[in-house]
Amino acid sequence: MLSILLDEPGKRVLMMGNEAIARGAIEAGMKFCAAYPGSPSSEIIGTLARPDVAENFGHHAEWSTNEVVALEAAAGASFGGLRALCAMKQNGINVASDFLMSVVMSGCKGGLVLVVADDPGAHCSNNEMDSRAYARLLDAPLLEPATIEESKEMTRWAFELSEELEMPCMIRSVTRISHARGDLSLGPINRLQRTPRFEAYDRFLSLGTVTHSVLHGKLEKARDIFEKSQFNQYVGPSGAELVIITCGTGWLFSREALRTLGLEDKVGILKLATTWPLPNRFIVDHLKGVKQVLFVEEIDPFMEQNVKSLLADYIGSELEVIKFFGKGSGHVRSRFGPALGEIDPDIVIRAVAEIKGVDYQAQTPEYAERASTLLSEYTASRDLAFCAGCPHRASYWVMKNALALDGRGGFVLGDIGCYGMGAGRSGYFINRTLHCMGSGAGVACGLGNLAKFEFDQPVVAVMGDSTFFHAALPALINARYNGAKFTSVVLDNSATAMTGFQPHPGIGLNAMGNPATQVLIEDVCKGLGFHVEIRDPFKVDEAVEALHDLMQREESSVLILRHTCGLVESRKKKKDRISVNAEKCLGDECGCARFCTRVFGCPALIWNEKEKHASVDEVVCTGCGVCAYLCPQSAIEVEKAEELQR
Repeated sequence: MLSILLDEPGKRVLMMGNEAIARGAIEAGMKFCAAYPGSPSSEIIGTLARPDVAENFGHHAEWSTNEVVALEAAAGASFGGLRALCAMKQNGINVASDFLMSVVMSGCKGGLVLVVADDPGAHCSNNEMDSRAYARLLDAPLLEPATIEESKEMTRWAFELSEELEMPCMIRSVTRISHARGDLSLGPINRLQRTPRFEAYDRFLSLGTVTHSVLHGKLEKARDIFEKSQFNQYVGPSGAELVIITCGTGWLFSREALRTLGLEDKVGILKLATTWPLPNRFIVDHLKGVKQVLFVEEIDPFMEQNVKSLLADYIGSELEVIKFFGKGSGHVRSRFGPALGEIDPDIVIRAVAEIKGVDYQAQTPEYAERASTLLSEYTASRDLAFCAGCPHRASYWVMKNALALDGRGGFVLGDIGCYGMGAGRSGYFINRTLHCMGSGAGVACGLGNLAKFEFDQPVVAVMGDSTFFHAALPALINARYNGAKFTSVVLDNSATAMTGFQPHPGIGLNAMGNPATQVLIEDVCKGLGFHVEIRDPFKVDEAVEALHDLMQREESSVLILRHTCGLVESRKKKKDRISVNAEKCLGDECGCARFCTRVFGCPALIWNEKEKHASVDEVVCTGCGVCAYLCPQSAIEVEKAEELQR
């Protein structure tokens, strides 16, 4: 049985961090959860939306069209008295911030918990923004789990805290917690039986200074609660001269660093789980007699700056003069520098060794050089690439050719998603902008109204199908209203592919896999008055012709390039087998200079330097056959899946 379904308090199980957060919500009696998918947060709602999980615990789970709608929906459930959870990645809190700034002041009734998963190192994001600054801006309570078990326990507690304070509470996770696995002890499941009702006296209003003053009072109450929180702790010797103050991932990294250096009995660690508002008394009491403090956190020096500000009021009275180390001093730094990238045990080891004057060398220079040499010899260098068979690769090939055929210096404006790689080699460096979801169409609204200034370059705004619903619609409406001229290209691969193939309004399924109303992209665009064309990007010539013709129009138009994601498609049917006929492949003599591997660049195609022709990695290949369609020598051959089955 799935671990999250077990009702066996005390049983130890292995869970992913995001699964632990989901389990914490279940143990708290949560009845409503909503999110827009975004890694590293996606598995929270992905777990809660499983039909067996949602049916067993009786909660509603949904993938909302964007983060602000998800938060508003969760708040609505809270206003009705139910416990509700909203999850998002760090980019999403920007989208939700307008409503979030108000709901913290209006307060809530049922426990309302916002989980934000940051992405230090930008593993699956276009930035590594530190969302904790929002907690200070909002005056919202902030919790930071340091382990998988704490992820569950803090989530459960956050609902209780939210109801005690009558305000939303924020939990901040990071990639290495959300996507790591660890063991935890299952707790009892609170099967709350509440009948949601909006009572006559219920009023949730954000009205300036009055509610702002109430909010500050709630924050001070939160501080008092945090002073006694079991999640804050000190380990190490009493009277230590150096104390590490840390939170989140820094907790285990710091413990490993001291163990490696043999300094566990000389250096203390003050772990803060409640990082806003700070538990002032708890911190001051544990720093008496301390001469040095090292801050370990990721990404920004959020805790470092807040603690320094706090201690300024106590140094000289209750505390001695303290020397501070951390990101501000440059002691905690990744290979990119302070406040950039992830931290790890080596970073903490180096910082402590520098402060304590300990000679430590993880590996000799000779070993490092030899390892680097072997790595370069035995591993192939490969660009960040679309999956083999991805329709976006063909779509960008279509755009590349249509723009060249037009000849007026046209360009493509993009945004984030799988297709964000259109700014790199995989997309032939076509995308000229990369900001946030829907921004391509928004920027096009400005460029599309510059004809009066003699601007005459065609503008193409590219967006994914999920992005279309999430953020592009306001820009498209704006284009119609203000007469901006550009061509929108919607890459419809029938999935929110980058974050785990979650459904969206255009697919016809909801988060729990049940049939839902399908909102067709073409119907929405036609309803707005756009001329719409639909093509398959794998039928390259037809798609190029359609895009070229649309760019000649005197008003904005929409081209939907529709083909199911290769990974989704390959799960449903047997893949075609692709091979290269060595007798036909001209190798370096090909007029396109190894066209398939250098120009089209599919990761399933490999150039065989010895044999001087291309070959196919059948494990990687999804059998889409676009390479065969484009090969100028017809050297790539396709054996149809139906024939393979026979």
